[in-house]
Amino acid sequence: MFLAAWLACATGLPAQTPAVPRVPFPAPSPAATVKQRVGLTDVEIVYSRPSLRGRKIFGAMLPYGEVWRTGANAATRITFSTPVKLQGASLAAGAYELSTIPGADAWTIIVQKAPEKPSGGAPPYKSENDAARMRARPVALAEPVATFTISIGDLHDTGATIDLAWENTRVPLKLEVDTVGALLPQIQAAMAAEGTKSWNLYYNAATLYYDNGLDLRQALAWLDEAARLRAEYPGIYLLKTRIHARLGEKEAARTAAAKAVETGVKMEGPTSVMARQARTIADSLK
Repeated sequence: MFLAAWLACATGLPAQTPAVPRVPFPAPSPAATVKQRVGLTDVEIVYSRPSLRGRKIFGAMLPYGEVWRTGANAATRITFSTPVKLQGASLAAGAYELSTIPGADAWTIIVQKAPEKPSGGAPPYKSENDAARMRARPVALAEPVATFTISIGDLHDTGATIDLAWENTRVPLKLEVDTVGALLPQIQAAMAAEGTKSWNLYYNAATLYYDNGLDLRQALAWLDEAARLRAEYPGIYLLKTRIHARLGEKEAARTAAAKAVETGVKMEGPTSVMARQARTIADSLK
């Protein structure tokens, strides 16, 4: 230190104070990221998670009727890789900031187009930036949620539920994605292409048609092709059973069910789940 001070005096420069080590204290509301594929759509939510810490939240610390950033620290950011519907409102693919207005009987959900780069904090709310506003009904929880949580559940090919949960309140938001609209042109192109096609292309296409109430005759034709390529797979005949049953073709459904039972037991043994499902459908047709 004496030498450093002497050099500073000799050169006319101020003495440098040693840097203090940075101490990484934990954040009171730690950051979290939720990633989930819904159908063919990638959803990402980046937010911060405050905790109760003995406080009364909704209607007290967060007054009803006032805009809440729906988290803490920076604005909550939600990104969709394809166009979606959230609580019935259409949103283009892209990044948005999610705010809410809590209420005792209803919440207002506010979605605003997010800046290209996330801001370090939560800027003041401006209604002119709204991309959409929706209503949602809160659900009372028997057990309190200590830390604010955003989750994506109830997953299926065409949608999911985004849940906001804290204290004794859960707010479910319905998310819809157009998986069928995205897949149909791809399926048609694959079927029209020259070259060898796999059995599971036919099987998966038939499953999509069955699940979404599309052309069931076309689905049956694809299942015939799948069976030609992989005759031993019981799932093909189980799906044929379901389609014939939906069409009211009882005899054809029973024939397909018998084949599903035969191949199911051969592949999975006497406790075959697919064989049991086929028997149940066949029995319901009597």
